[in-house]
Amino acid sequence: MPHILLEPHNDINLDENNSLKSRFNFVAKSQYDQKISVNIGEKEFLLTKVDKKGNHLIKLDNPTRLTPVSLMKTALNDYAAVSKAKLLFSNTDSMYKNKIPPQEKYLKNIDYFVNEFKTDKEIYVEVGFGSGTHLIHQAKTNPDKIVIGLEIHTPSIEQVLKQTLLQNIENILVINYDARLFLEFLRSNSVGKIFVHFPVPWDKKPHRRVMSNQFIEESLRVLKIDGTLELRTDSPKYFEYSSGLLDNFKEYPHEIKTNEDLDVVSKYEARWKRQEKTIWDVTITSTQNSPEVVLEGNFDFPGKLDIQKIKNDLPLKAVIKEDYLVHFETIYTIDENSFLIKLTLGSFNKPVTKYILINNGTARYFQGHPIKTRSNLDSHKLILEYLT
Repeated sequence: MPHILLEPHNDINLDENNSLKSRFNFVAKSQYDQKISVNIGEKEFLLTKVDKKGNHLIKLDNPTRLTPVSLMKTALNDYAAVSKAKLLFSNTDSMYKNKIPPQEKYLKNIDYFVNEFKTDKEIYVEVGFGSGTHLIHQAKTNPDKIVIGLEIHTPSIEQVLKQTLLQNIENILVINYDARLFLEFLRSNSVGKIFVHFPVPWDKKPHRRVMSNQFIEESLRVLKIDGTLELRTDSPKYFEYSSGLLDNFKEYPHEIKTNEDLDVVSKYEARWKRQEKTIWDVTITSTQNSPEVVLEGNFDFPGKLDIQKIKNDLPLKAVIKEDYLVHFETIYTIDENSFLIKLTLGSFNKPVTKYILINNGTARYFQGHPIKTRSNLDSHKLILEYLT
């Protein structure tokens, strides 16, 4: 992670921005650290300043980090120049080369699927593609489909991207995102198949399992008529758990098979077969069209807010509701009329950390609105109850 270490120094002079690429807007302080607001062109983000053994460490703020990383390196170097403090260490010149280029043709972030993704082609989705053997097979044998692979393991993503380029495959899109939330961003009746092959069983943390009533409901919404959700597992506990969920969807046909041979087999599955492990396939089929989901609401704030009331009354413990949460974590003071609130909000499965900037009684989400999801909109309504 790019960072610099400086000798102790006072707050930077915010007026010394004229000759730099970075524009430093404010310094927000808490008991433990500081946040420094930076703009480079249209990009807005934060740096963090903390004490480190009597010196000052300046690093990227994880919740607001962005690509390309070179922009944040520039901000760190510009901060060092403005601080006029002696530079003790820096890795902003040669460190940090993205293993996965941010402009990769096939690698997309969630904003792409929220704001840009459009297709008239049928979609296949694979959850946790691992080595990518099955994902690539589906893409090559179904060139008329868009095959979306979800994976959170970076080496697996790199391997699939490399093979996609080497084999000149044009119909794969890859995303590092939680599958339990991703389907919410797809149109109803647009998906032909959803593959959940050998998911992590999470026997000790069942709430982390991909399969759930909610996931099946969302799968049936995005699946076309005769589209299928296909689970393949070697875990007896996961099979028992998942097949039990089918009792809640009796109106949809389902099928359970064991030790079926697929057209393509990963090396791990081949090993399990040699060990004569039982492999279960659980398939549920969509039989009806679903209406499109229209999310009502926005992430606006009202006009003037009572700054002192917010400072006095804001709860710093997590507020937990049935399907979402809000946790006001830290208040960073900018001046007597302005401050920055760090908070976590949204779904239990993938909460997001954001900042709310309150300046002279007006409020906005720093670095843009949260992604428009049901849980984020519900969280915003709760936030308004505490801020207004």
